[in-house]
Amino acid sequence: MRSRRRVARWEFLAYAMILGAIALWPTPVDRAGAGLLVKALKDLHRRGMPGWIDYAFVESASNVLLFVPLGALVVWILGRRYWWAGGAAGLVLSAAIELAQFVFLPARYPTLLDVAANTAGATFGCLLMLLVLTLRKPVPNSPPRRNL
Repeated sequence: MRSRRRVARWEFLAYAMILGAIALWPTPVDRAGAGLLVKALKDLHRRGMPGWIDYAFVESASNVLLFVPLGALVVWILGRRYWWAGGAAGLVLSAAIELAQFVFLPARYPTLLDVAANTAGATFGCLLMLLVLTLRKPVPNSPPRRNL
């Protein structure tokens, strides 16, 4: 169990570095591909995709997905007893990121919708990990070795 949590801590560190790079990049990270995404969405709309799946929806869904690992890793590290800490971590971290973008990154657009989407993603991640931990079958202990 300790080795699994140690792995989870390393994964958390790697995730935090990636999240920090994305969240605190001086310009919006989707700027280079925004035109391509809009074109792809228009093409998909012509092929029958619902119109409500637009650029704003994709951006919000991306925020949700970006924070799912945070909630899952927090629950994996802290355990089932503190399952709620994943969602709380998402709220606090997201608010801190949006505040940093507001204060230090004039090219970024912090919003409360981002905080809500990020918190929802972290909460989904912690609930998903809680489900995994609940359904996981315990590994049976191996019998003690006998010496002759």
